[in-house]
This record gives sequence, C-alpha cells and structure tokens, in this order.
Amino acid sequence: MQQILIVEDEAIIRSALKRLLERHGYAVSEAESAEEADRLDPQRFDLVIADLRLPGEEGTVLIERAAPVPVLIMTSYASMRSAIDSLKQGAVDYIAKPFDHGELVETVSRILHQQAMRQGEPPEITDEGGDQQIMIGDCDAMQQVYTRIRKTAPADVTVLILGESGTGKELVARALHQQSKRAAASLVSVNCAAIPETLIESELFGHEKGAFTGASASRTGLVEAADGGTLFLDEIGELPLDAQARLLRVLQEGEIRKIGSVETRHVDVRLIAATHRDLAALSKSGEFRLDLYYRLNVMQIDLPPLRERDDDVLAIADILLDKALKRHGREGLRLSRAARQDLRDYPWPGNVRELENALERGVILAEGHLIHPDDLGLAPAATRPQPASVTPPQAPADEAPAEPPPGGTAEGVSLEDYFQHFVLEHQDHMSETELAQKLGISRKNLWERRQRLGIPRKKNARRSS
Repeated sequence: MQQILIVEDEAIIRSALKRLLERHGYAVSEAESAEEADRLDPQRFDLVIADLRLPGEEGTVLIERAAPVPVLIMTSYASMRSAIDSLKQGAVDYIAKPFDHGELVETVSRILHQQAMRQGEPPEITDEGGDQQIMIGDCDAMQQVYTRIRKTAPADVTVLILGESGTGKELVARALHQQSKRAAASLVSVNCAAIPETLIESELFGHEKGAFTGASASRTGLVEAADGGTLFLDEIGELPLDAQARLLRVLQEGEIRKIGSVETRHVDVRLIAATHRDLAALSKSGEFRLDLYYRLNVMQIDLPPLRERDDDVLAIADILLDKALKRHGREGLRLSRAARQDLRDYPWPGNVRELENALERGVILAEGHLIHPDDLGLAPAATRPQPASVTPPQAPADEAPAEPPPGGTAEGVSLEDYFQHFVLEHQDHMSETELAQKLGISRKNLWERRQRLGIPRKKNARRSS
C-alpha cells in the first residue's frame, strides 16, 4: 500500500483529505507543520502533500527535505506566481484550494504512477575499469532493490546487504556509493574472508612500525584509506571478534587506532556491509557481536537468489554471453532454444557467478553457430550427479600434503568427499588459514565450500600465530 503524508494546519481540511485518499486505497499520515513532518521522516513516504502556508516554515521547505520523494503543493492563492515559484523549487505539481476531489485523486494517482515508473529503472554503475553498466532484472524483487538503493544512497547511513554468494552484493554497494554524496571520494572494497585472521586487523586499521614481528614500517589501514568515502566490507560475518570490536568503535565514535599506537584518529567513513550468513543467529551463538549487528543494520537490502528471479535469468544470460563472445572472439554464436530452456529451468545454487561460468564453458565448447545444453554442462537439479572423481588439490611445496580419507585414494575420491572429511577431521586443531594452506586453496574458497556443503565452522578452532 502506498504511503502519503498530508501536511496541513487546518484540521477540517486535513481530515477530509485523509478520508478521501483512504477510500482510494492509500495509507495516510498527518502533520500540522513542516517541523512535525520532519519528525515523521518524509523520505519514508511515497508522496508528500503539503499546504504552501503553514505555521512556522512554509510547505516548500519539505521539497528538499523529502527528496527524492515528490511533493505536491496545495495553495489557497491560485495565482500563477505561487504555482510557478513552488515548481521552480522542485515541487512535482500544485493544486489550488478549494480543489475538486476527483481532480485531486487523479493528480495523486498520476504522480505516484510516474514515480513508480522512475523507481523501476535499474541504477547505472561505473565499474573499476571506468565502463558503464546497469543492474539487470525486471522482477518484483529487483524492483524493490532498485527502489531501496535510490532511497538509501543519499541518506549517508550504514547499509547491510544480504544475499547468497554470487547474487551481486558488490554491485549494489557500488551503486549505493555512486549515487551518494560521497561519489567523488573513494570506494574501498574488502573481502573479510579473503584476508588471514592474523592480518585482518592490520589490514583494516593499520599498524605502527615494530607493532609485531614483521612490521618493518608503519602502514595505513583500509578504514583510514576510505576517509571521506565509502568502506565496503564483504562477508562481514567472517570478521574475527577482535576486529569486530575495533569496527564498532569506528561506527560509534568515528575513531581508529592503529595497532601499536596510543593515538586515535578521527575518520569520516560510510560503511556498507554484506554477508550471506544470518548475523542475528551468529549473534545469539556468540560468533558475532550483537551491538555491532544493530549498528550495521540501519538499512537493509535483500538480494534475491537467481532461482527466484523468473525471466531475469535469460536477460542476464544474454548480457554475459555477449561479453564471453567478445573475450573469445566468437561473435555470431548464440544459444539454442533447448539451451535457453535449460538456463531458465536450472536452480542456480551458485547464482550469477555459476551462470557466467556455464556460459563461458558453452562459448569454449560449442561447435558451429549454436550453444547446446551439453556445451553448458548443466543437468536438472533432481538428477544432478555427484562430482566426478578428481585429484585432490595439491598442498604448497613447503607443506605436508593432506592425507586422503580412509578407504580412498588420492586418485579416486571425489573432491567434495575429500574436502568434507579433511575439514571435519582437522578443524578442531587448525585455524581457517591452516586448513586452507593444507588444502592448497584460499580462505575465501574454503568458506565458499563450507557454505555449499553445509559444514559449520568450529568456534574454538585454534588461530595460527
């Protein structure tokens, strides 16, 4: 239901307007002055209807305060001057009192319809290479994402982006930054899962020379590097508790202190965080600070998984396919009808990242001018086979190789079985960094596989020193 705020000091007119609009299916709130409207937060409404003459400040002050929410001005002075002045200041339209009820309802309906059409436009984003791109998707869930980005970006508040891996959380963070008041400053992106636990505090907050073994020079942290701009912390659910405490101080006090330093420094940073994990549940189990969770969750944006986005899959596939064709010099290649149907029906547990990989395979393997289902390497979810037998990942040369599971050999065990056995066998006495090193993979790859196979982390796992 669309929300309308009426700002009118005359109670009779205000009540009549409220009854009229509620009869037409709108949810209506009331305020007697611009000051009272401020307390109701005009930006959370879909439309503000304000009288020009109000006690205290005039109704036109709400044009800027409510932006980008449209403001319809009512005036008892049906002169061209008052109408033109309000439009020049940014009012979406004006209506003269006494007004016709039918005309008012028609005007409100038109404004809200136009606003909904504008809100449905996906945000344009400039990637790291300077190229322009837009977020893709027309489903209802993505329309809500676009609307939330448009309303949240200029507000300069902390944002928590929730969604499965591969749903495009970094794209949303980039759109929020580029539509914010900080767009001219830096966007610093950090994947908390990709940095070893022993280094993450130094990476984020910096350190002084000699603060720990190997600290041969002082270093500026990434939080300080984002001063004046936006800090994007991806997979914040993987952030160790010590680093969470330091981050909480940044949000509460706007201060950082380098490791090994006794001095604090003020920073002005907007924080955007993202995770695929349930932070509320992690807070209850003690793995995530509850006070930090509440600080992060000022505004929340939920990204839908690809399997819930209907025909968006094919629209995204067409864009990704075009990029893959250019990379491999195979212009003119296209998806067969059966391949498009397979893309439409597949559940996409890996979301957009998995779709991109499937199309890359198709471009490489296709013969002739069509990409067929076999080229994509997909199978229906119900008949999806277990992964083929593969050789386990090799440990680095200076590390002892991880042993194969009992009853199997390194050459004959599936990668998932091998991974699951090794992690469950050793996670009680190894840190995440040590597990990743033994398996010959990155920490980011380790937690991604944990997520896919449903292997929880041990809270009391030993940290590497």
